[in-house]
Amino acid sequence: MQKNQMDYDVLIVGAGSSGCVIAARLSENPNLQVALIEAGPDYADLAQTPFDLINSHNNSYTDHDWGFQYQPTQQRLDRFPRGRVVGGSSAVNTTIALRGMPEDYDEWAEAAGDEWSWSNVLPAFKRLERDLDFPDAPYHGDSGPISIRRYPPSELVPQQQAFLDTALALGYPYCADANDPDGYGAGPHPMNKLGRLRISAAIGYLAPARLRSNLHVHGQTLVRRLLFSGKRCSGVEVENAAGAVSQINARLVVMCAGALMSPSILLRSGIGPRAELDKLGVDCVADRPGVGKNLSDHPALGVLCDVQAPAVIDFDQPIIQTILRYTGQNSDKRNDLQIEQISFAGRPGAPPQFLLAPVLEYQYGRGELTLTSADPHAAPIVSNQFCEDDRDARRLAECMLDTLAFTRTGALADMITGVRFPDPNRSQTIEDLEVLCRRFSGSGYHPCGTAKMGAPEDAMAVVDGRGRCFEVEQLVVADASIMPAVPRANTNMTCLMIGERIGEWLRTQPSEYGL
Repeated sequence: MQKNQMDYDVLIVGAGSSGCVIAARLSENPNLQVALIEAGPDYADLAQTPFDLINSHNNSYTDHDWGFQYQPTQQRLDRFPRGRVVGGSSAVNTTIALRGMPEDYDEWAEAAGDEWSWSNVLPAFKRLERDLDFPDAPYHGDSGPISIRRYPPSELVPQQQAFLDTALALGYPYCADANDPDGYGAGPHPMNKLGRLRISAAIGYLAPARLRSNLHVHGQTLVRRLLFSGKRCSGVEVENAAGAVSQINARLVVMCAGALMSPSILLRSGIGPRAELDKLGVDCVADRPGVGKNLSDHPALGVLCDVQAPAVIDFDQPIIQTILRYTGQNSDKRNDLQIEQISFAGRPGAPPQFLLAPVLEYQYGRGELTLTSADPHAAPIVSNQFCEDDRDARRLAECMLDTLAFTRTGALADMITGVRFPDPNRSQTIEDLEVLCRRFSGSGYHPCGTAKMGAPEDAMAVVDGRGRCFEVEQLVVADASIMPAVPRANTNMTCLMIGERIGEWLRTQPSEYGL
């Protein structure tokens, strides 16, 4: 191992949504030397940023990806895109800027303390955003680093407008702002994009903070494991792009590597279920059985439609613009179901198709993440176990039925020649669709919960309500891993909010974190 003399006050592992926010907020204190390290590349100059990271009209799928796979249901293996670049998944995603329901955060508060209640997280949601459509609403911000807007009718592609028209025909109300805490129905998606430009955490938060001399960003730096002196985390062992291994020391380490990599690093470093650590040949630093467990996500399916007019399908247009949020039959979880119109499917040159996506937003079931090796280059085994909980299977099947109604109604039905999946010649009773959900559900790509926060008496909790890791010192986790459950929303805004909350505590109450 090379000797490395880099020493910092705070070392942030992972430059994704939460990590960029914490680096920006914490470096506001000029007396702290802050380092942000990222396994992927760092594009500090927007002019030199590759097009796949700029282009918010579609996700970046391969060029800045970890190459992970996951097992959504039994005996299936699919690719699981995750951003490997400064900005993390916020730099490669669909730019959907949903917050979730107030009840989501009130449930978090029951598990991890009142600081996570809706009334206490709302100021952080307001602080992070610059909502261009509703700047005066009491639940919106107008001067934050993340610009948010919604497509007006004049900018909707034909299938997205047809989706809204059909929703109205089916009796769903119009919803102008999907982030209205009391809202529901169909309307334009709030999105963190300006034209084509994806307003990632790297662009919104990190770009202006780079001017500070006390903030140090290191790309192409893979964390192999955390280092400990007894129970105190003293730094990390890292590997650069050339394979050279070195050490970075810090007074405090903040894990922001995401719901897949944060638990993986914890396990490789000796924090996790003792029996699993023994199998990996890793010395146990802290026996925390919740590491890698409680994996929460959004199970989803796709209704694949053949389109009548080929000219409607344009792969250079926005992949998504609208959303329907509503409550399932007999459900006590508000807005627990979601249907989205995906503008195109398949490949350019293939028969013209688009997708309708039914999504389960409130999930009861849980999956898990495990390792087969302590090798830092070995990918985790991600097993979601979607729809093994009967409540999840029934509500997603109901959502599938509701989605199929769109293919038979109004403006959207007029655009399609038929449905490819699910096979319309097969029975589509609720029971049959439950079987379909158990076989074919896939991820909404919103993994979280794998190092959940909770009370000290909760044996499955990994961190407390301020992100401090139980049983060890000077180690914080502050990303999607700590969510007790997935919110009823795409998770990027929630990850930014977590960065705002913990970043502000680190900056204003450093003694709480041993600084």
